[in-house]
Amino acid sequence: MSDRLFISTRKGLFTLARSSDRRRRWTIAATAFLGDPINLTTHDRRDGAIYSVLNLGHFGNKLRRSDDDGATWQELLTPSYPEDATLYANNFAPPTDARSKSRPAVLNEIWSLEPGGADEPSTLWAGTIPGGLFRSDDRGASWRLVRELWDAPERAQWFGGGKDEPGIHSICVDPRDSRHVTVGISCGGVWTTRDGGSSWTCVAHGMRAAFMPPELADNPNIQDPHRVVQCAGAPDHYWAQHHNGIFRSTNDCRRWEEIENVSPSNFGFAVAVHPNDPLTAWFVPGVKDERRIPVEAKFVATRTRDGGQSFETLTRGLPQEHAYDLVYRHALDVDDSGSRLAMGSTTGGLWTSEDGGDSWEALDARLPPVYAVRFG
Repeated sequence: MSDRLFISTRKGLFTLARSSDRRRRWTIAATAFLGDPINLTTHDRRDGAIYSVLNLGHFGNKLRRSDDDGATWQELLTPSYPEDATLYANNFAPPTDARSKSRPAVLNEIWSLEPGGADEPSTLWAGTIPGGLFRSDDRGASWRLVRELWDAPERAQWFGGGKDEPGIHSICVDPRDSRHVTVGISCGGVWTTRDGGSSWTCVAHGMRAAFMPPELADNPNIQDPHRVVQCAGAPDHYWAQHHNGIFRSTNDCRRWEEIENVSPSNFGFAVAVHPNDPLTAWFVPGVKDERRIPVEAKFVATRTRDGGQSFETLTRGLPQEHAYDLVYRHALDVDDSGSRLAMGSTTGGLWTSEDGGDSWEALDARLPPVYAVRFG
């Protein structure tokens, strides 16, 4: 089991460790970048490096790497769009909006960061807003825009969901083949490459965009998956928390099936899949769209252990009255054992489970709003 947790928040990075006393509680072991917004933190198991993404607003995005377990941090170059990278005009934007016209692409946010495969020890992938995928082959010292995806004609149909511009929030590197990479885009569907990024295919067939006119709802290129995850032990199996439902693929994204009749809601942002059992996945439901709070102000997680045929509502240890916590797409994680979970909320709550979600324990601390949770 993993005995370390990286909690990326609006006001810094908090590293948690399991205490050695009889209770074995999670406690804050270290802090970094206090006061700065941390989008996400990634632990690279290949060499032990820790990467943190800072979003400093007026001062831009920053990327840091630690090679000594967080004792010191080195600043890296951030991905940068080339001068000829252009954003398409957004047909949904009003004429007075800058997005209604084509314009140069500028990095707004690093929204995902994942290590490459074991046979690519220096490779990193970064998903960004406004919809560009970047690759580094020198541990973040330099980056290049993956033009083969950026220049795909279908990108002209992409648009922003909760963000003003489209963004790549999910990157899945196939453990069997490092050249097979799948990304989730909001709103741009799911795309995959089997040759390390030289060519790409949209693989969101079967998803349904209920927010679009009926004649466009099945268009795979305008789908809004909020989060896409891949089962490490059964890599042909994927789960997606979509804007209007839960979807599952059992055939390497060739087709997605919608999971319906999920109580208390099939809306949410986060999803985690068991590392070895593709039938088991966890979600954090909420009220859809405008309100975006837990249903009936009861904070719960849901779990399926039969591939979506049925769901359990997990409440033990979670607040069931006047709870208004929202869990962002990167703020739910499961470790390699499949039984230890963690999730953090927009109101600074953090809960961990040692039994697959049957029961939860709250961290005895008041954290800033949590953006991402990752086991190390």
